[in-house]
Parts: sequence; structure tokens; C-alpha cells
Amino acid sequence: MTELTSVLTRETELVSRFILVLNQEQAALKSARPDALAAINAEKLQLVEQLNQIGNERAQLANLAGTASDLEKMKAWLQQHPQEKKSAALWVKLLKLAREAKTLHDLNGKLLNIHLQQTTDAIAVLTQQHQAHSLYGSDGQSAMSTGSRIVDSA
Repeated sequence: MTELTSVLTRETELVSRFILVLNQEQAALKSARPDALAAINAEKLQLVEQLNQIGNERAQLANLAGTASDLEKMKAWLQQHPQEKKSAALWVKLLKLAREAKTLHDLNGKLLNIHLQQTTDAIAVLTQQHQAHSLYGSDGQSAMSTGSRIVDSA
């Protein structure tokens, strides 16, 4: 096993773990368990740090300097090194897992935005910020709601 194959194997394992954590995050978001999100986020950050480190290690091993993207550089490197069949297969698997992780991450972001909007709406109702809805008075003219209740004046 070459060093690059070893690094790609570890990187693939890390992305797989990242996907598991994203699935845990999604489950917490779907079941409205915000208390679980702090630990999940900490684990995600740790994995991202590890992925950045191993990505740099892979780039150094494959000598991927230049202005092209990592995808283009790895593709070119693998074409120049056809004997690296195992590395090429791992690279394809890594790209597939990375796409899956991105899809999950995007979906979790949408779920989080839904929860945020619901929370914002609930806070607005509780603080009576929805006073943009007007009521009509007995004279037929619109009158803004004051937020006071009849029992408050008794």
C-alpha cells in the first residue's frame, strides 16, 4: 500500500464518520432535540479539522501545487500515475462520499433554517410583534391592535 493509498483510506474513513455525524444531526433536528446539537457540532468541528489536515497531507504526498482545484489536480495526478489503481478507486469513493456529505449538510442547513423561522415566529407572537395585522373599528376605519386585553382595563 502506497502512502497516498493509506492517506486516502484514512480520509475516506473520516468522511464516512462525518456522514454518520450529519445523520445524527439530522435526527436531532427532525425530532427537535436542540440539546443534542452542541455535542454533535463539537464532533463535526473536530472531524472538519482532521479532514483539513489529512487533505493537506494528501496534497503534499501527491505534490499538488498550482492554481487548479484539488479535483483537477488529483485527476491529473492519477492520470500521470496509472499504477495507482487503488488510490484512483479510493479517490472515486471519496468524491462520492463528499457529495453525500454535502447533500446532508445542505439539508441539515434547511432544517435548521425552518426551526429558526419557527422560533422567530413564536417569539414574534409572544412579544406581540405581529401588530401589522390591523383590525377595523366600529367606524369602518382600520385601527391597529393595542395588544391590551379587555380584562386588563377592568
